[in-house]
Amino acid sequence: LAAGEGIETMLSLRYVLPTMPMAAALSANHLAAMLLPSGLRRLYIARDADAAGDTVLAVLTQRAADAGIEAIALSPRLGDFNEDLHVFGLDGLRAALRIQLVPEDVVRFLHSSTVPAE
Repeated sequence: LAAGEGIETMLSLRYVLPTMPMAAALSANHLAAMLLPSGLRRLYIARDADAAGDTVLAVLTQRAADAGIEAIALSPRLGDFNEDLHVFGLDGLRAALRIQLVPEDVVRFLHSSTVPAE
């Protein structure tokens, strides 16, 4: 599961990872308080590159660890993943995510041939 603050952030990630389950929490506070599904093994935290993103990452990573869930940060190069998509394009965002995902998830979710219909 990938979870992030905003709809635009998560829609940008959906463009690159179309089959990964995702949730948009709508705010940093909502993301930090997100209920973690039972049986979840890995949580990708799509953080924004700001102080609120740092706080959410720390809080949610600890909550996930306490629940036995592997938490992995997904960090944008700019302010958020929507900005990254607009500035660096689909291939640039795909390349940035490739090095942040667990290798088995690269194979499972990051399809270089996947280009959603416009």
